[in-house]
Amino acid sequence: MIKNHVPTFFGVLVVLILLAAPTNIARAAEAEHIAEVPAVPTPGNVAEAKNFLGAKLLVCSTCHGASGMPKNADVPIIWGLQENYLLKQLHDFQHGDRANEVMLWMSTALTPEELGSAAAFFSKKSWPARPAQAAAASPPAAAAVCQVCHQQNFVGGVPAPRLAGQKYEYLVEQMRRFADGERTNNADMANIMKAMSPADREAMARYISGL
Repeated sequence: MIKNHVPTFFGVLVVLILLAAPTNIARAAEAEHIAEVPAVPTPGNVAEAKNFLGAKLLVCSTCHGASGMPKNADVPIIWGLQENYLLKQLHDFQHGDRANEVMLWMSTALTPEELGSAAAFFSKKSWPARPAQAAAASPPAAAAVCQVCHQQNFVGGVPAPRLAGQKYEYLVEQMRRFADGERTNNADMANIMKAMSPADREAMARYISGL
């Protein structure tokens, strides 16, 4: 049911954004019925493709923040995350390997080419700066295991994404989802989280978010 409404839903959002810009495509869209405007650009029209992708990326900012810092605690920071990780998550959302209704809408609204462009766009952004805070507590015992993939100080790399400074609420919830079998798009993470107690997961999330 959701997939059936995605083209119209995002077609309308994209057009509304484009109508605010003084471009030929915006003027053309204004002359037509909004419901008839597709959620994908005309094949071969590079300028139109760029405008459509830009409009869709603005939709992303509604949740993930125009400056890279989401307003809702349970929404992750995606600016500066590794490109390969972002692309994999988009594919996983698109194919149902990772469940999230909003991200299902977003990922299925992007063309295959736009998926790669979106991942590249956000990976090139700088991780949002945060106000100075107290030094992080001593790392939990399991930190060494997690750093095998997430790298020293949890800054991320090719094997796994950056976690340092990520939202606490998001981290602890994703850890729980892996542990409870609700998130299944990474078997190693599921096994590691299942082996940790809820208290240990909470301590790990608290520590990582404070880095």
